[in-house]
Amino acid sequence: MIDRLTEHRGLDSFDIRYVALILAILAIGVMSIYSVAHGQGGTAPYYLKQLIWIGLGAAAFLVMWASDYHHLARFAYPAYAFILLMLVFVLFEGRTSKGAQRWIALGPLTFQPSEFAKLILVLVLAHYYSKAPRVGWLQRVIVPGLLVLPGLLLILKQPDLGSGLSFVAVYAAMLLMVGVRSQALGFILLFSIMLFPFAWEGMWGSLHDYQRQRIMAFVDPDYDPAGKGYHALQSKIAIGSGELLGKGLYGGTQSQLKFLPEGHTDFVFAVFAEEWGFLGVLVLLTLFVALIWLSLEIASKAKDQLGALLAVGIVAMLCFCVVVNIGMTAGMFPIVGIPLPLVSYGGSATIMTMASLGLLLNVKRKRLSLFY
Repeated sequence: MIDRLTEHRGLDSFDIRYVALILAILAIGVMSIYSVAHGQGGTAPYYLKQLIWIGLGAAAFLVMWASDYHHLARFAYPAYAFILLMLVFVLFEGRTSKGAQRWIALGPLTFQPSEFAKLILVLVLAHYYSKAPRVGWLQRVIVPGLLVLPGLLLILKQPDLGSGLSFVAVYAAMLLMVGVRSQALGFILLFSIMLFPFAWEGMWGSLHDYQRQRIMAFVDPDYDPAGKGYHALQSKIAIGSGELLGKGLYGGTQSQLKFLPEGHTDFVFAVFAEEWGFLGVLVLLTLFVALIWLSLEIASKAKDQLGALLAVGIVAMLCFCVVVNIGMTAGMFPIVGIPLPLVSYGGSATIMTMASLGLLLNVKRKRLSLFY
């Protein structure tokens, strides 16, 4: 009865905790971006632009929170078709930066369709699996795999390996959610191992030169310390130099002296770790763990399969981005260009992440509506 009353009141204590965690992580992101870019001249500083993206992300959060996710799911396939057209458009007319063609220009602004494609993919797979019971390999594995494939190939063509891997992570999480028998998983694993040498040869040949060099630099950090291995080495130096308490705001030598490239985007975690040390990193990781824990609670209490699938897909996407970004800045994974959610600078990623979290809270808000 208390839960039903709080649903009518709007935001309850759970929502407030959830939003507070999001705001705390966003504040850390803006502070880190400000530290890197506070001396930036010319155009508007990155931290001011990031505040604009957060404002737009807040609007997207509220729209997704207030909408009925059942209605949103009905538009999943048309939205996916539209985003595929955008991904095709990017390949021909997209803006190129640092060897990648991923952005569409709208006047002075640009957006990255591959970021929004990840959320739309969650909607598509959740809508697909929530319909009639899906049994057998064809309906549970092959058909949804064919749904994923066009977007995955178009994103890899840009190239955007990070978003492509996010697609695979969401697909895998959905498969586990709907339940694939252990025998089937064993067969998939055995089949993958048998095909790995052939797939690796084809994948290696399809990679761009800079992607191959990044993998080589990960395997052997001294492979190209002044070239493709430079980012990873400087990132590890920045994280290690933070020690226990860090060097304080503006105190990070690697970021302030511009030894660490892309300190406001992919390597913002290294900037934060250098300035606030192990204890600061522990606080940030605790905030992420708490946010993911509350998100999993939403998934476990969803009123229907559609809501549970949406929540699981979004949690998988969030976890994957957090783990891979921190792992690549710490030298545990190759550099694949995945931003740290809510922390890294970027309009498309920030808006998409906040919209996803708004959709998660929507699932929680609607869980008791069956009783009305």
